[in-house]
Amino acid sequence: MPCLTPRTLATLALAIGLALTGCSPTPKPPQKGPSEVGIITLTPQPQTLTSELPGRTKAWMSAQIRPQVSGIVKQRLFTEGSEVKAGDALYKLDPAPYQATYAQAKASAAETKATLKSAQLKAKRYVELAKIDAISQQDNEDAQASLYSAEAAYQAAQANVESARINLNHTTITAPITGRIEASSVTPGALVTASQDSVLTTVQQLDPLYVDITQSSTDVLRLKRQLADGTLVGADKDSVKIDLLLEDGSHYGHAGQLQFSAASVSESTGSVTLRAVVPNPEGLLLPGMYVRAVVTEAIDPQALLVPQRAVTRSHSGATSVLVVIDDKVEQRLVSIERSVGNQWWVSSGLSAGDQVIVEGGQKVRIGDAVSSVTIQPAAGPAAVATN
Repeated sequence: MPCLTPRTLATLALAIGLALTGCSPTPKPPQKGPSEVGIITLTPQPQTLTSELPGRTKAWMSAQIRPQVSGIVKQRLFTEGSEVKAGDALYKLDPAPYQATYAQAKASAAETKATLKSAQLKAKRYVELAKIDAISQQDNEDAQASLYSAEAAYQAAQANVESARINLNHTTITAPITGRIEASSVTPGALVTASQDSVLTTVQQLDPLYVDITQSSTDVLRLKRQLADGTLVGADKDSVKIDLLLEDGSHYGHAGQLQFSAASVSESTGSVTLRAVVPNPEGLLLPGMYVRAVVTEAIDPQALLVPQRAVTRSHSGATSVLVVIDDKVEQRLVSIERSVGNQWWVSSGLSAGDQVIVEGGQKVRIGDAVSSVTIQPAAGPAAVATN
């Protein structure tokens, strides 16, 4: 028997070890369990729907001041940009010509009054004389006709007096409404004419203010259809509040009230005009300002809201969510109407009771088995659906 060296024995032991290792079964990797995902269960809830629409402010009342008689401006009696009250004197025209006309009218009236008095006495006397045949019937009738003529002349003279008085009063031009007065277009010494085209100044009442809001006829038609088929419930007109966003993005501190909606569509813009009334006690708003109006449109009594993080959008623009059905992942195409805070209002594609994946959706594929964990939505202030 040959002698085995230590080196030979080591090599032989290594070979035997490798052979034994090759005969052992290969261990299987551990089975992966279902992925854990966070879900919410959809529950219908009433939701107020609003739209953010463009609008412009407009004075509650606006009066353009024009002269009602012609004359020379003697005085301007107001400070430009100040507040005036209805009846305050704004301009004084030269009254001299109208004072003379008024005096002449009164004198003429006095003359016709005297003529009337004489005609009355003569007619009365002729009636008595006619009874005893002291005068002819013709003379009596002539006296009565003269009386009627004198009465008419006196009434005309009285009307002339009143007209002259009115014209004299119109030499003082007064404010027809209470409000803020703008710059004057004339100075003392200027000649103005009755009912001229150019205005002397303008007075505007700024509290409250109108806000004229425009909404596309397409949106109006969609809303009316949803109201007609019962999808939405119309908001009570008397309770519809209007919130304003100013040009700098800040919220206006006073809510407005919807007053009316126009009955026709503008052919040039394809929009419908809504009018709201907004308080303006501090005078912050001025006519012509651009604002964004948040208008309450309707109420969805069975609204389904989905967190925005649960919704994905494809390259084609289709929106979808992942739902769990029988512990497996499925995809649902959904229609999104508008945002509600950090959620989407879903109009189709989902139903009450659906379990929507809101966490862990990026780790699973359609058809995967999953383990669901209910996520409690974060509490927060109530939001409205804004278009």
